[in-house]
Amino acid sequence: MQMDNLRENYPKLLLQMGASGYSADYISAFRREIGWILTEAKTKEWKCYKDIYRYHEAVCENLLTLETKHAIIGAIEQFDLNGRYPDAKWNGFSTKRNAHSQLIPVFKTLVDYYVKTETERGIKASSIGTISSMGAGFLLAMQKAGFNRLEEIAEGSVMGFFVSQDGTRLKSYTYRKSVSSLLKTCAPLAPEACQSILSFLPLTKRTRKNIQYLTESELSKIREALDDRNNPLSKRDRAIGKLAMYTGLRGSDIAAMDIQSIDWGNDIINVTQQKTGHPVELPLTALVGNAVYEYLTDERPLSPDPALFLISHGPTRRITASNMWHVSSRIMKAAGVRQTGDDRKGLHIFRHHVATALLGRGTSQAIIGRALGHLSPDSTETYFAADFSHLRECALSIRRFPVSEEVFDIGC
Repeated sequence: MQMDNLRENYPKLLLQMGASGYSADYISAFRREIGWILTEAKTKEWKCYKDIYRYHEAVCENLLTLETKHAIIGAIEQFDLNGRYPDAKWNGFSTKRNAHSQLIPVFKTLVDYYVKTETERGIKASSIGTISSMGAGFLLAMQKAGFNRLEEIAEGSVMGFFVSQDGTRLKSYTYRKSVSSLLKTCAPLAPEACQSILSFLPLTKRTRKNIQYLTESELSKIREALDDRNNPLSKRDRAIGKLAMYTGLRGSDIAAMDIQSIDWGNDIINVTQQKTGHPVELPLTALVGNAVYEYLTDERPLSPDPALFLISHGPTRRITASNMWHVSSRIMKAAGVRQTGDDRKGLHIFRHHVATALLGRGTSQAIIGRALGHLSPDSTETYFAADFSHLRECALSIRRFPVSEEVFDIGC
């Protein structure tokens, strides 16, 4: 790796971080990492900054340390290669160009038209981003297949994008729906071509993965971890964990909470849902209230920022929804649960727990839906598939059917 630029200019990076309000400890961590990189690069066969991180990954087993290394090395890369200074946001490693940037003008115009139209309609930015990204991916695939105009796109290529020759589904129901949404919105630009491609889209059945749920053993270990003062969890992470575990709030809603969201006098939590825009009022239990109060009085940085939860390093600002997975992952790590690659670790699994726990107590679906802030009963039904206790009650006995015992002999 060529390190001349970093060696010559890294003092500017450290000075800018100081001026931006980063803590002395965090700046020192950058200084140590840069010094180590400049020294080791002389003997290591690194080709890119990802190789540097992989070196740490091979020798370090502490996930929290690796998380910090990933952020620091990613920020150093952005400064070295792109001249970007840290802005307290995630500075990941450089990635390949996205699909939109590779589109020819005629296809790029379609995606831009979709984004502009839906933005003017007031559609959520996250939804627009998902659909435009998937739509751009579809158009790029058609472009690589040799089509330079919508009118040229053939049915076989469209089908081949979604389904393999042996009938295996290659793209999800959501992907097909996103492509369909983009084409319908862009129909005024090319009515016949868009309608033709829409007719080529294969029918894709919507499927749901089995909902992962927290077992009683996992719940017990997580509760212990949230109460254990000797593990490395911060007071902020404990408060967020208890909010998620005992209220079922989404991570995005917890991140959006302000200090004023807590009505201490009436023991109420007031939240406006980020997904729906609708307000939700929940009771503030002593268990949750004590954890939040302890964070506010003992750990939260002094700041005029109205946000309830702030980032733990760098210039003071609100924690974001994207940070919540890392908070939940740290909680799971401290509890020693859900540590394999396929295990779900996000805060949403606590939301499933709250739904099934309420159902297990005989709470009606309507009340559960209101507690979770659902606007449609269908949204609540999704969680009931994990309520195995009540599902067993629905099972029919086979005693009245004449089945020989040998049928159940599986040779154990």
